[in-house]
Amino acid sequence: MNEQSKILICIGAATAANCVPCFSHYLGKAKKAGIAPEDIHEAVDLASKVKNGAHMVLINHVRDSMGAGGQRDEVPCNSQSGGSCCG
Repeated sequence: MNEQSKILICIGAATAANCVPCFSHYLGKAKKAGIAPEDIHEAVDLASKVKNGAHMVLINHVRDSMGAGGQRDEVPCNSQSGGSCCG
């Protein structure tokens, strides 16, 4: 795997972990490595979609566990929905 790919993975991981210091660190590395801003935005967008999908699954689980019922959030990665959180 090349260095730019590793940096983009780290940017995505930092985004998913909500780690501002990590994101800033790897953003600096990305700029030094000449990674295009569009590629950085794509890594952040994909990580955010994965994180948000996982959060929706958690919220639905909490609602089910608590017997709250009601409207469930649609999980983008659910194959039945036809959508995808992963791009």
